[in-house]
Amino acid sequence: MSEALKDFPESLQADTPKDGFALAVKLSRLGVKVTQPDMEVLKSLRPEYANNTRDLIASSQVISIHYQTIAAANNYWK
Repeated sequence: MSEALKDFPESLQADTPKDGFALAVKLSRLGVKVTQPDMEVLKSLRPEYANNTRDLIASSQVISIHYQTIAAANNYWK
């Protein structure tokens, strides 16, 4: 099992939309850690993607997809 998955949440349940968004960000970050488990490599790449508009938009899209899934799992907090 990947080291990053040890921090995987037990549930997609979130009390509020804000908590759901935080969970979406966490899932996105875990995805990056699974994709690139070497923290030194990950840190060395950050300056490149941190200043690239397309990469930042792509990151936002991944978070958005996770957030959609979490919102559905929480019945859109109705």
